[in-house]
This record gives sequence, structure tokens and C-alpha cells, in this order.
Amino acid sequence: VQLQASGGGLVQAGGSLRLSCVASGSGAGIGVQAWYRQAPGKQREWVGSITRSNTLYGDWVKGRFTISRDNAKNTMYLQMNSLKPEDTAVYYCHAPTFGLWGQETLVTVSS
Repeated sequence: VQLQASGGGLVQAGGSLRLSCVASGSGAGIGVQAWYRQAPGKQREWVGSITRSNTLYGDWVKGRFTISRDNAKNTMYLQMNSLKPEDTAVYYCHAPTFGLWGQETLVTVSS
């Protein structure tokens, strides 16, 4: 199983981006998936997770981000709205069942 994240880029504050994470080779399903991020000089931070029946978010998300999944496409999404400069970070997708981390995708939010 491999994870491939994409969708990062440069956006102005207040804008939106949607990140994608494609899981290849997962066959019957990849189970729980999560997004993390790491800002420059900071520790990696949990953004949120999605299971078969629920989504969970870090307290700091405060409704700005939404995680969803298209099982037919083996793809997880992170819709990010009302972006702030402090959201600038590399974002990672994670599949804890397989112990996998996807390739990072950089999000830069300009003020």
C-alpha cells in the first residue's frame, strides 16, 4: 500500500485549498486515515481522522477544515477554508493500520 498526497500550493489568507490522498494497493480498504501537518520549526500536529463512521478533528480546526473520503477512488480529502498564514505547513496523510505516511504536500498561505 502506498499513499500519495497532492493539492498543496500557494493561497492568500482567507482562501481555500483541497488536498487529496490516494491510497494505492489497499484492496479491501485502508481503514482509518488521518491528516497531519508540520509547520516550520514546530512539531508534527494532528489535523483530523476519518473512520468508516466518523470524523474527528483537532480542537484548533474550529470548523475550517473538513475531511472526507471517496472509497470508490480510494481517496481521502482535506478541504481547507478560511486559511490563515499560520496554516502554512507541510501536510501529510497517514494510514495508521498500515503504519504508512504519504508524501508531503506543501501549503503556503500568504498574508
